[in-house]
Amino acid sequence: QVQLVESGGGLVQAGGSLRLSCTASGNIVRINFMGWYRQVPGKQRDLVAIINSDDSTNYADSVKGRFTISRDNAKNTAYLQMNGLKAEDTAVYFCNAAVNTRMSLRDYWGQGTQVTVSS
Repeated sequence: QVQLVESGGGLVQAGGSLRLSCTASGNIVRINFMGWYRQVPGKQRDLVAIINSDDSTNYADSVKGRFTISRDNAKNTAYLQMNGLKAEDTAVYFCNAAVNTRMSLRDYWGQGTQVTVSS
């Protein structure tokens, strides 16, 4: 089994910054991509940023230039540095990872962390 645990969410004023962390633990052989998604009530979960095993990245257009995704492979951890936050960034942020264990390759999700940006 693999668990993803997020941290770092909270309440911040518009223009402020937050850094989210996502740590994977369990019977991990290899972590392929790690990504962040976000969801607001009544809407679908949308991709925010993704980082691959070769450290290549992709971002949603709405966060380009403001958010930075990174990873520390030694710690099985991904980070999302969020700068210049806007009210429309308010959402629950979920970590996602494609993980190889000895038994399988599958996606895992964290429990989500709330980010609220006050205008």
